[in-house]
Amino acid sequence: MTLVIAKLVINTGIFLSLSTTILVNPTNAKPLQDSPLTLSQSIEESEGTNLLQIGKQHYQAGQFAAAINIWQKALFDYQAREETFKQAQTLNYLALAYQELGQWPEAKNAIANSLELLANSENLDQQTLLLRGQALNNQGKWQFSQGQTDNALATWQEATSIYATAGDDTGKFISSLNQAQALQALGQYRKTKSLIEELVTQLQQQPDSLLKAQELRSLGIALQTIGEPIQSKAILESSLAISQQLNSEPDISAAYLSIGNLAQDLGQYDVAQTYYQETLRLSSDKMTRLQAQLNQLSMLVQSQRLQAAAELMPEIADNLSQIPASRSSIYARVNLAATLMDGTAASDFPIVDSPEIAQFLATAVQQARQISDIRAEAYALNQLGQLYQQQNQLSEAQELTQQSLQFAQSINADDITARSATQLGIIHRQQGNLNSAIAAYDIAFTKLQSLRSDLVTTNANNANVQFTFKENIEPTYRDYVSLLLQQGDEQENLQKARQVMESLQVAELDDFFRDACLDTHPVVIDEIDVQAAVIYPIILRDRLEVILALPQQPLRHYSTPLDSGQIETTLKQLYSSLSPGYPRDRGLEIAEEVYNWLVKPAESYLKQSNSQTLVFVPDGFFRNLPMSVLYDGTSYLIENYGVAVSPGLQLFPEGLQGKELALLAAGLTEARQGFNSLPGVVGEVTQIATEVDSKILLDQEFTQDSFSLILNKQTFPIVHLATHGQFSSNPEETFLLTWRDRISVQDFDLIFQKRRLGILEPIELLVMSACQTAAGDNRATLGLAGLALRSGARSTVASLWSVNDKATSEIMQEFYAQISSGQVSKAEAMRQAQLKVMSNSLHKHPYFWSPFILVGNWL
Repeated sequence: MTLVIAKLVINTGIFLSLSTTILVNPTNAKPLQDSPLTLSQSIEESEGTNLLQIGKQHYQAGQFAAAINIWQKALFDYQAREETFKQAQTLNYLALAYQELGQWPEAKNAIANSLELLANSENLDQQTLLLRGQALNNQGKWQFSQGQTDNALATWQEATSIYATAGDDTGKFISSLNQAQALQALGQYRKTKSLIEELVTQLQQQPDSLLKAQELRSLGIALQTIGEPIQSKAILESSLAISQQLNSEPDISAAYLSIGNLAQDLGQYDVAQTYYQETLRLSSDKMTRLQAQLNQLSMLVQSQRLQAAAELMPEIADNLSQIPASRSSIYARVNLAATLMDGTAASDFPIVDSPEIAQFLATAVQQARQISDIRAEAYALNQLGQLYQQQNQLSEAQELTQQSLQFAQSINADDITARSATQLGIIHRQQGNLNSAIAAYDIAFTKLQSLRSDLVTTNANNANVQFTFKENIEPTYRDYVSLLLQQGDEQENLQKARQVMESLQVAELDDFFRDACLDTHPVVIDEIDVQAAVIYPIILRDRLEVILALPQQPLRHYSTPLDSGQIETTLKQLYSSLSPGYPRDRGLEIAEEVYNWLVKPAESYLKQSNSQTLVFVPDGFFRNLPMSVLYDGTSYLIENYGVAVSPGLQLFPEGLQGKELALLAAGLTEARQGFNSLPGVVGEVTQIATEVDSKILLDQEFTQDSFSLILNKQTFPIVHLATHGQFSSNPEETFLLTWRDRISVQDFDLIFQKRRLGILEPIELLVMSACQTAAGDNRATLGLAGLALRSGARSTVASLWSVNDKATSEIMQEFYAQISSGQVSKAEAMRQAQLKVMSNSLHKHPYFWSPFILVGNWL
C-alpha cells in the first residue's frame, strides 16, 4: 500500500528506547543536570529580569532553541552592564540548552566562559559556589557525552565537593547520581550500586519532604537502570508513600508511573496496568497522562490485544493534539508510531492505517523544525523512513533515512546515527546496492562500538534488553558480516568480518554481564602460537560461513548453504548424540557432518601449516558443543589436534611464564542445598595433590568467605573447584556451590578482583570439574565464559555436563600429570588426558571424555 500523505520536503533513533516504557526520551541513560528550574532559591530571587524566566519556561517545555534565543539576549544585556555573576548564570543556562540540541562546541564554550568568569571573581559566597558547581556539572555532562567518562567522573566529584561546601543538598545529590552513571559506564558495577545505596541511606535519614520524594524516585529509576528491580521497587514505593503523606498529586502520579514502568519492564503487565490507571486517575498533567496511555498501548501490542489497543487510540490522539510542540511531544509521536508499526508487523489487524501513522510522524518532523530541534528531527525522520521501508517504498525510505543520518552525524548523536545507518544498510541491501549497504553498516558498526557502555548500562535488567540485543544489535553485526563475506576473498573484507564477529562475542558477553567490563586487546595468531589455527564458525540466515586464520597466511573463508534453523537442528542432534543411550552410528554421522562444515575444507591448509592446535571461536549453539567430538570418518578431532575454545583474540589473556605450580583445591563431597553428593571428589583432589603442591578445602571448610580469605592471602597459580555448579545465560542462575552458600558471577568478580586488577598475581589456570550447562539454554556457556573472565584466569577448564566420578578423576589426574611436567601446552595436556580416558574400554563413549573444554589461553 502506498502511503497517502502530503509529500514532505525535507532538507535535511539509539535503537528505539531500550525500554518502551520511557516514552519521552529515546536515550534513557542520561546525566542529571541542574535544570534552570531547580537552582537554589537564593539565585532565583536575585535575577531581576524577565528574560531568564521566559527562557526557563521555553526550556521546561522542551523548546530549547527558543530558550537559547531568549538567554542570548539576556547575556548581551548582562555583558553590556558588566554584571559578571549574571553572565555566568546565563552561560550555565545556555550550556544546558546547547547540549540538549547537540550543539557541543557552543556548549563547551559557554561552560568554559562561565568557569573563567567565576574563577576571576573575588567573591566566593554561596551563590558563586553554586554557579561553579552547576558549571562543573554541565562540564561533566559534556565530557560524558563525548566519551570522556573518566574526566566526567572526576568533574562530577569536584562538583559534589563544591555543592557540599555550599550546603546545597540537591546539587550534591544530582552530581553524586551522575557519578554513579559514570561508574556504571566504566564497568564498575559494585561501586555504582554502593554509591546509589549510600545516597538512599542519606536520603532516608532526612525528614520527609517533596524534594526527598523526588530524589528517592530518581534513585529508584537508577536502581532499575543498573538491574536491581527489587531494590528499585522498594525505593519507588518509599517515594510514593512520602508523596501520599504530603498529598502531592503530581508526585503521587509520577511515582505510580515509575512503578508501572518497572512492572512493565519485568513483564508484569497486570500490575503495570493498575499503576497506569492510578496515574491517569490522579494526574492532570497532559504529558504524564500521555506517557501512561502510551505505555498501556505498548503493553496491549506486546500481548497482542490489538482490538483494545485500537479502542485506546482516539484518546491518545486527542491528548497528543493538545500538547504544544516540544521535544517530549515529538518523542511521544515517534514512539507511538513505533508501537503501532510493531503491532501492524505482528498481525494482520492494523490498529490504525499506515497513512495515519505517517501523519503522526510528519507532524513530529514539522514540530522539530518549528522548535529547531535537530536531534528530534533526526529521530522522527528515521522512524518515518522505517515506515516507508515497511511499505516497500524504498526510494522514499532511503531519502528520509539518509537525511536522518546526516542530521544525526551533524550533532554527533551516535545513538541515532547507529540506528539510521543500520536502517540505510538494510534499504541498500534490499535495493541490491551492496557496496552502499556495506558502507552504511560500517558506520553503524563503528557507532555501536563507541556506544558499547551505553548499550549495556541503559535499563540493564528490563525485560526488553534481551530483545534489544537479539533483535537490534546482533542482526546488525551479522548482516554486516554476511555482506562482507559475499565480496569474495578480499583480505580487507575478511579481516573486517572477523573483527565484527569478535566484537559480537564481546557485545554478547557485555549483555550477559550487564556492564561493559571487558578490556579488549586484539592480538594476531602469529604473535601467539605459530602452530595453532583459529576457526570462526559464523551462523547467518542463509548459510554457515567459516573464517580460517593461520599464522603468517592470509585469511580464508568457506561456506555451506544452510539456513540457520537447519544448522541449529543439526547441532542440537549432535549434542543429544553425546548421551550414552543415543545410537552410536547415527552420532558419528552427525559428528562427521559438522566436521565437514568446519574442518574438512581446511584440511590441506592445516597440514601445510603443521597445525597442532585448533582454536574455535564458537558462535551460537556451537558454544554448547565440545569440538573434540567432530569426526573425520576414522577418528575424532582430539586424536589429531589439541582443541581449545576462545571468546575471540580480542580477549586473549597472556599466560604467566615460569611460575612454580601451587594449587588451591576446594570442593564438596556431601549432598548440599538439594544437590547430590560427589563422593569421588576426595579421590580427585587427593590424586591432584600428588602431582602439585596443594592447599585443600573440603565440605565445611569450603565456604565463600574461607575461599576468598585464603585466595587473597597466598599465591596460587592454579585454582581447582570440584563442586556442583551451573552455567546459564542468566547471571543469576550461574553459580558454584559451597557448603552453605553459592558463588555467583558477581561474587567471582569480587573474590578475584585483586588478581584480575593485577594487585595480586593472576590465576594461571582455573579448573571447574563438576559443573554443567543449563539444559536447553542456547546461551548457557556465556555463563562459563562469564565465570572464566570474571576470575581473570588466563586459562579455564570446565565441564559442559557432569560425568561420573571415575572418568573425571582419570582426566584430572592425567591433565595435572601432563601440566606438572612443564613439557606440553595446556591444550596438549587436555588432549592427552582425554585420549587416556578414551583408551579405557568402559569410557570410550564421548560422554565420558569430551565434556571438558579448555577456554582462553591454550599455551
